[in-house]
Amino acid sequence: MSEDLILAIPSKGRLKEQVEHWLADAGLPVTNAGGGRGYSARMDGIAGVSVRLLSASDIAAALYEGEVHLGVTGEDLLREFGETLDARVMLLRALGFGRADLVVAAPKSWVDVESMADLDDVAHLYLARTGRRMRVATKYLAQTRSFFARHGVADYRIVESSGATEGAPAAGAAEIVVDITSSGATLQANSLKIIGDGLILKSQAQLAGSLAATWDAGQIETLRRLMAIVEARARGKTICSLVWPAEQEPAARAAIQPFTQPDQATRANGVLVDARDLFAASQALAAAGVGPVSVSHPAYVFEPTSPVAESLAAIVGG
Repeated sequence: MSEDLILAIPSKGRLKEQVEHWLADAGLPVTNAGGGRGYSARMDGIAGVSVRLLSASDIAAALYEGEVHLGVTGEDLLREFGETLDARVMLLRALGFGRADLVVAAPKSWVDVESMADLDDVAHLYLARTGRRMRVATKYLAQTRSFFARHGVADYRIVESSGATEGAPAAGAAEIVVDITSSGATLQANSLKIIGDGLILKSQAQLAGSLAATWDAGQIETLRRLMAIVEARARGKTICSLVWPAEQEPAARAAIQPFTQPDQATRANGVLVDARDLFAASQALAAAGVGPVSVSHPAYVFEPTSPVAESLAAIVGG
């Protein structure tokens, strides 16, 4: 008998709330098994899923090590595994929340530093003047090294941050910071500015699958069912259903043709269109004398297969 697929979600904070809302909206509500302080949860709406509550950083590590099958965490944390990530973790779906930028920031008083090239010049001068390398405070060691190397910045050393990174320059612990920011307000409050070309990563929450985990046939089938649901819900939010009188089918089909794909499945006296095309499609139908046309918004739009689920299944043995 197959064991449950293990899904890890954040155990606290704003990201936990956003993930739980996303799952509940898809018809997959999560309830803590041990109350508010428990570390496991129950998912309704689908069988065969065991939910673990972990910190966002622990989820990234668990995916990489194969300790869980699926997880939701920030892309910034996953990318810290560098070039080895793609061999061990597959990003299945960007979730549109938990957005933040990983950036390079310098003191506002450094008026001549507006780019990474300027930072390179300052690093050279700093080393020549002090005999020491410029210090960069960050929790993101791998991404900082890779980004600085791409920009040819070499005269620096990393000071690993375990607390409030943005406070390091004011505390005299570093000259530069590499940190995550959503609005830039905390950097501003600490008299720091984002360097013009210093964007390392535009991060958001990702549903990811572990390629390092052991998968059996039952768990892969659960993955397919889970992805079908969350993708159908997301698809339903972007699509409208238009229906016209059956006797007007030929005229309607000709009028709606510019708003449909050649391989799109058809339905009797109706069609699914991108919600962004709703008004234009309705006007085209009206111009052809088709009406009345009713519009509805489907809660779910299911496709036969999930390409990302099949891609993961092909790798792990499905």
